[in-house]
Amino acid sequence: MELALSSFIGVLVAGGVYLLLRARSFDVILGLTLLSYAVNLLIFSMGRLVVGKPPILAEGVAPTLANHTDPLPQALVLTAIVIAFAMTAVLLVVAIRSRGASRTDHVDGDEPRPGDRP
Repeated sequence: MELALSSFIGVLVAGGVYLLLRARSFDVILGLTLLSYAVNLLIFSMGRLVVGKPPILAEGVAPTLANHTDPLPQALVLTAIVIAFAMTAVLLVVAIRSRGASRTDHVDGDEPRPGDRP
């Protein structure tokens, strides 16, 4: 399970970095979104991958990590999801405004070259 999750996180990071290096604003936004997914999975996996253990202390069960899972990574991931959603919304608004002002969706604002997509 750990190998599959770490491989998937690596694929998300590689795809996110590749899209960040593109010249189009939508590609950059999509790359940042993929990187935020990878970070969320990384934080979540740091809380140990356990199934069927509650994150909240219960009566009659010893309060050790053998009986419970760590709730801190879950709370951090929930916070990161909200921050990533707000960041994506702001980036979309900035990208739409930039496209309206410069008539191009290139990140650097230059005119498209002859070989670029319209």
